[in-house]
Amino acid sequence: MIIDSHGHFTTAPPALGEWRQKQIRAYEDSGARVSPAELSITDDEIRTAIEQGQLKLQTERGTDLTLFSPGAGKMAHHYGDERTSLDWSQVSNDLIARVCRLFPERFVGVCQLPQSPGDALAASVRNSVVELERCVEELGFVGCLLNPDPSDGYYQAPPLTDRVYYPLYEKMVELDVPAMVHVAMSRNPALQGTCAHYLAGDTAAFMQLCESELFQDFPTLKLILPHGGGAVPYHWGRYRGMMQDRGRPPLEESVLGNVYFDTCVYHQRGMELLLDVIPVRNVLFASEMIGAVRSVDPQTGRRFDDTKYTLDSIDMADADRQAVYGGNALRVFSRLDGVLKARATAAANVKESGK
Repeated sequence: MIIDSHGHFTTAPPALGEWRQKQIRAYEDSGARVSPAELSITDDEIRTAIEQGQLKLQTERGTDLTLFSPGAGKMAHHYGDERTSLDWSQVSNDLIARVCRLFPERFVGVCQLPQSPGDALAASVRNSVVELERCVEELGFVGCLLNPDPSDGYYQAPPLTDRVYYPLYEKMVELDVPAMVHVAMSRNPALQGTCAHYLAGDTAAFMQLCESELFQDFPTLKLILPHGGGAVPYHWGRYRGMMQDRGRPPLEESVLGNVYFDTCVYHQRGMELLLDVIPVRNVLFASEMIGAVRSVDPQTGRRFDDTKYTLDSIDMADADRQAVYGGNALRVFSRLDGVLKARATAAANVKESGK
């Protein structure tokens, strides 16, 4: 099974964005709330969005399953207060759950967390614990997105290793689900979103983890750095040297037991570097299709985000390729196998009852 571990619903029906804009305006104008019940999206609208977008590309490229989350840039945690973020996250996650119900063989959910910056951070972490549990226990999700910068471009929050986040990590460990460390939009004009803020966020988060004792406190916590880990693989020697200079354990001991990287790297030499530097067991196949880069690479004739084509072009041992394509995802997203088996059983029961 080829599992794309990094997909977002970037093609969601327009009604979702319209509801969000209404929510933001109402709060900014008067502090008013917009009920999630005001959002109306039909199953047919969802089917059309998926069949003409992500499902079409899955079929064309030969991938089997996508771990699917709300649009990361649209999380935009700086808007409103903690209630704003909670309502928006619930609306977004419920829509992902509907996608998964309509296409159970193709998508499994990963949830958005209702984070907020500043004084609302602690309350938003508590809300995130509740929303994570709801999504995992009730909706069958297998992971979450964790924004290391809920101020969206200004880093007005403590690092991910701060104890304010510990209640969330405790729940992640209890539920045995990983988090993909993924920033949202950038409202900083000096920091473009998808090619500056995204990659800087991945890199900054890795350094936070290097400087902390987080994994001593949570030995089984699992975090994924997307987009190939930002600058990390390219500067692996810098991080190794820094750890040595500070008398800290090697990266293999202190970080790589808990941190994973994905293959959202859009050229072959970059992906080769990732696979050369990072151990194969720490790399998950991913594409972030219909995301940051949507055009065709004139050098290959394929879309930049067709990372399966890129990975297929790299010489690897069969066992390593299978691990990257699916085995590692099944290990890191440890609830995934159970979700897929439960869905298969449910489908078989429905088929049997229809005879």
